Amino acid sequence: MLQVTLKGHPVKVGGDRIVKVGDEAPEVVVVTKDLAEKTVGGAKGKVQVLIAVPSLDTEVCALETKRFNEKLAAFGDPVEGTVISMDLPFAAKRFCTAEGIENVEVASDFRDRAFGRNYGVIILEGPLQGLLARVVFVVDPAGRVAYKQVVPEITQEPNYEDVLAAVRKLLP
Repeated sequence: MLQVTLKGHPVKVGGDRIVKVGDEAPEVVVVTKDLAEKTVGGAKGKVQVLIAVPSLDTEVCALETKRFNEKLAAFGDPVEGTVISMDLPFAAKRFCTAEGIENVEVASDFRDRAFGRNYGVIILEGPLQGLLARVVFVVDPAGRVAYKQVVPEITQEPNYEDVLAAVRKLLP
């Protein structure tokens, strides 16, 4: 179990397991904004950046998604970014259309919470209980977790430069 804070108050985060750096990234299916199934994790032959956020309807999550949309675009095809929340695909589609999100996939874990459970990022208590915590995983092309950033305060953005440095280390 992990612990983060929400506006300074401790909040437990967990799931069926807690994925750590060096672990194989579990393969799970999420639902894209276009209602298609997408498998994340596992060996894909490219770097995956898996970005868990509580909800696109919050200022910080929206800003984070926009920033990763811009920053990951610079890497092109060898890097695949996916922002995952519990938001319904319809809300994700509206958000992506309104904000011009085209370089990262926005997906939902609403159906069976497989991502949250298998990566250990479900908020277990407090007003955001059941949503995903703010956590970023970088998965290498062979499917191993090369980097993990648990943002200690849910209302704050991740350290983008650390994430991008982890991605750069995995590229030729």
